[in-house]
Amino acid sequence: MEGLFFWLHRWDSAIATWVACCLQPLAIYILLSGLDDLLLDLVWLSRFRRPAPPEPAEGPRRPIALMIPCWREQDVIASMIEHNRAAIHYDNYEVFAGAYRNDEATQNAIRKVAARDARVHLALVPHDGPTVKADCLNWIYQEVLEYEESSGTHFDLVVLHDAEDLIHPGEFSTIDRYADHYDFIQVPVLPLPTPLREFTHGVYCDDFAESQGKDLESRQQLGGFLPGCGVGTGWRREALDELARLNSNRLFAPDHLTEDYENGLRLHALGYRQILVPLRQANGSWRATREYFPRAWRPAVRQRSRWVTGGALQTWEKWGWRGNRARRYFFWRDRKGLWGNPISLLCNLILLYGFASCAASWAGGYRWPLVDHARASLLMHTLLWINFGLLVERTLVRTVTVARFYGWAFAIGVPLRMLWGNLLNFAATRKALFTYFRARWRGEPLVWIKTPHSYPNREGLHDYRRRLEDILVASDYLDSAALEAAQVRKPEAVDLGDFLVSEGLIGSQELSEAISLQQGLPCVDVRPEDVTPAVARILPRDFARAWRVLPFRLNAGGLDVASPDPPGEQVQAELRQFTRLEIRFHLVTGERFEELASRLL
Repeated sequence: MEGLFFWLHRWDSAIATWVACCLQPLAIYILLSGLDDLLLDLVWLSRFRRPAPPEPAEGPRRPIALMIPCWREQDVIASMIEHNRAAIHYDNYEVFAGAYRNDEATQNAIRKVAARDARVHLALVPHDGPTVKADCLNWIYQEVLEYEESSGTHFDLVVLHDAEDLIHPGEFSTIDRYADHYDFIQVPVLPLPTPLREFTHGVYCDDFAESQGKDLESRQQLGGFLPGCGVGTGWRREALDELARLNSNRLFAPDHLTEDYENGLRLHALGYRQILVPLRQANGSWRATREYFPRAWRPAVRQRSRWVTGGALQTWEKWGWRGNRARRYFFWRDRKGLWGNPISLLCNLILLYGFASCAASWAGGYRWPLVDHARASLLMHTLLWINFGLLVERTLVRTVTVARFYGWAFAIGVPLRMLWGNLLNFAATRKALFTYFRARWRGEPLVWIKTPHSYPNREGLHDYRRRLEDILVASDYLDSAALEAAQVRKPEAVDLGDFLVSEGLIGSQELSEAISLQQGLPCVDVRPEDVTPAVARILPRDFARAWRVLPFRLNAGGLDVASPDPPGEQVQAELRQFTRLEIRFHLVTGERFEELASRLL
């Protein structure tokens, strides 16, 4: 054993000499970077009282154009539009979803939704994709202009979202209120929670909790520009029209991978007012855009490499270091990941080496050379302790901000996720540098770096659903006065929708359509002659009658089922006992279901 430790000691001496040469410059850089982070923490801690949100404006709500760029989003775009159309507590808006001409699957998914909802419009990009998201958005904006010309509508606000977003029901109302005072309104973005074991997605939760709950607030206080977050961004029309006028009718730079960052910078340079809406809770949920970010290593590296390429490399190429002190300072903060991410990984490796050396020293009884190098210099010794203190402060602040949104049970994983995040960011930076310089060397354009998206299931959307009575009034099925009078007369044990139908205030078809919007389920009109008896009897007759479900179509490996009631968890679990096909629920009126049951069962 002594012989083994002798050779380990000789091997470690060579490494310790190399590490000692790197230690002092690394420590100085980490000190500067740590003080940089500390500044934003102190600015944030000094603002214990956040400004109150503006009061709702009097008069009608501003018309909003919601733009959703898509590339191969056929799996999520229909669910996203249908859920958010039902959930958003705002009536005066239209949806414009963009798809490339060579992406027929996404086009068809959007057209199906548009066929059921007149407020949804397909914006066709007239060339093959993918290009970049900015290019898709520019063509969506052209569709918005054409719609205005043909319909006589004028949109005062434009809002951007992605195909995987869960829009907060009060977001559009919030943007409408802040638009009285600001031209660029950014609603915060928070990843949806995932289990503690999912380290990659957990890094996103940590990053966004800190950036949305602390860093961007401090950035505004110090006079820096506000970069868009890619989703949940609202603009006053006057600001977008000015961008279009200055850039050949293009709102976004068509060669930029992070159009949100570039757009926020351009508007700030033109003197337009920007605001990050403070994070607050409303009805038990944070007023923020929620979504799942990449949960696996490769998609996360791909997405983060796009952020590094656009936010650091392309912006550096275009803007240099021009601007006032605040802008140059935040250029430094936004770009320091180019060298900081590799340095952070190197520091992690040195830290692990130090732990291993100490453990081996304790086991073998040797004094390891790195300890002697560190103790020999008072400056080095002091720097290490200061940096250790800054690391503890940085970890505590990050843990507190994460616990605010995700709870302490999740926040205990912050230290480990910081190490994982360093490795993830290093891989993304390496990929970004390679991709960027290869494209420049070959003279090739940078294109949309696609990451797969997922959308929450129906149970996960429960807290975001709109009340049925709000949908009935917003859809002009009955007025608010008649609804209030009916609620007073309704017996406590009777369902509101059934009572309104029995009183003749709405029809059963109108009720079915309102429930369809609320639940994000398609509403269909199935006739008995359209259903074959063999399909209708896939489920046992007693079961179909008891749970009020009736199969009516086999379609693309799935079973389409009609019911007058939204499916609960129990009925879904019972259905899985009878078929392995994917079960897709469709709503029908109560009268139509009884007709189907009497004829087919």
